[in-house]
Amino acid sequence: MTQHLDLDQALTEAEPTDTGWWRDAVIYQVYPRSFADGNGDGMGDIPGIRERLPYLRDLGVDAVWLSPFYASPQADAGYDVADYRAIDPMFGTLHDADGLIRDAHRLGLRVIVDLVPNHSSDQHEWFKRALREGPGSALRSRYHFLPGKGENGELPPNDWESVFGGPAWTRAEDGEWFLHLFAPEQPDFNWEHAAVRDEFRSILRFWLDMGVDGFRIDVAHGLVKAEGLPDIGDHEQLKLLGNDVLPFFDQDGVHEIYRSWRLILEEYDGERIGVAEAWTPTVDRTANYLRPDELHQAFNFQYLSTGWDAVALREVIDLSLDAMRPVGAPTTWVLSNHDVVRHLTRLGGGVRRARAASLLMLALPGSAYIYQGEELGLPEVTGLPDEVRQDPAFFRAAGQDGFRDGCRVPMPWTAEGTSYGFGAGGSWLPQPAEWELLSVEAQSGDPDSTLELYRSALAVRRAHAGLGAGTAVEWTEAPAGVLAFRRPGGFACTVNTTGEPVTIQAPGRVLLASAPVEVEPEGVIALPADTTVWWAV
Repeated sequence: MTQHLDLDQALTEAEPTDTGWWRDAVIYQVYPRSFADGNGDGMGDIPGIRERLPYLRDLGVDAVWLSPFYASPQADAGYDVADYRAIDPMFGTLHDADGLIRDAHRLGLRVIVDLVPNHSSDQHEWFKRALREGPGSALRSRYHFLPGKGENGELPPNDWESVFGGPAWTRAEDGEWFLHLFAPEQPDFNWEHAAVRDEFRSILRFWLDMGVDGFRIDVAHGLVKAEGLPDIGDHEQLKLLGNDVLPFFDQDGVHEIYRSWRLILEEYDGERIGVAEAWTPTVDRTANYLRPDELHQAFNFQYLSTGWDAVALREVIDLSLDAMRPVGAPTTWVLSNHDVVRHLTRLGGGVRRARAASLLMLALPGSAYIYQGEELGLPEVTGLPDEVRQDPAFFRAAGQDGFRDGCRVPMPWTAEGTSYGFGAGGSWLPQPAEWELLSVEAQSGDPDSTLELYRSALAVRRAHAGLGAGTAVEWTEAPAGVLAFRRPGGFACTVNTTGEPVTIQAPGRVLLASAPVEVEPEGVIALPADTTVWWAV
């Protein structure tokens, strides 16, 4: 029995859902420098993305989220923005961006762009003037410039640490210190300043006028700092991604900002949305960003951080759904992105477990995010030589190990070529030789490939009534290590998270399975290890 048993019949019988587009959308993250290279310089760009948009339409996603493509010195892969209204020449031009948005809309795809409001580049005109004009400059109050502690101001203003490692303060030549929660090239804005708030409302309108369908808001939890910038005191070394209670993250003042942004989004036709990258201590705190007058979605990092364990997964699914229900927001599900180890590697168990995890995610109510290449079963690249690494965390003595480079290696499109079809030349990070077997070309048309599994799953999800809709799952009895639940419209899902086959009674007929399964005539199935099955019941 193949993984696609009864797929055509299921699509014929199903009816489409009818909800706000973002509530059950499947959104595909494109990391521009690693998706497709249109000019052969080894770096992905907007023309390359435009050329590959039909691939995304055929994959079956609803929207494309583009990581930053703004003018930037690229100290942190574009998350250090020098001009929020310009495209960096390495990616193309505003004309290219306009064409990409128009092409996507013609193909039925919506476009979400990354917005980076917590910090700018140190090459932003405001910051350059602030340095140039010195202490007392009006521009300095748009950032966090403070005198240092100690007899001669030689110590930082407080004990905050950068999430990239080392102090969160750098001393300017004139003696004042400026705050940067990330790299020194990324000074934090002071969101208590009216000019900062006015500027970003203008930036929102600029891109909404260009036709974008929404914004993914980087470090959405970090804009407002606790009054007086108090010391943290004894605290474990910060990690890049975590849910600690800290005076510079998840302060209540951020919500006033997002209420003002929601008013702008609602000025425009077409259901424009805001998506928060908000690392918070609990899912209930995340829900605060999604109250009816604030943003529309927030990334579910609690789910992403959960291991391959049935008890833990059931708990985080219930907690996530319960937290979103009171604010009327959809739950989101994500397994991989440009900041974390790819889930094929992170979860252990290889491609088999990754495929099972993907089908589980896509069976849950709400919106799902796919990171480029996960539909190919790409693993984390762990053998990159030090000389090619570009993650700024790698270069900070007290920082992390630069793990983010391993999930950013460019996509393989063809089985041959110097960069497996990524571009006419090489690629800015080297691709493993074995990726020729994981390329889009190698997997297309192979019914057992991970790419075709994703295409089939997204087709079922799009067509099957209620699969992405709703706010709950109905858990059913299952053996230890197995998740089993039902969804509206005669759909059921079973997941074996154990390392051994588990015998269960089949709840219906197989729609789709992450690995080959056989149902005995009496309806008994030995559900293989690390396998998810979708059922019509």
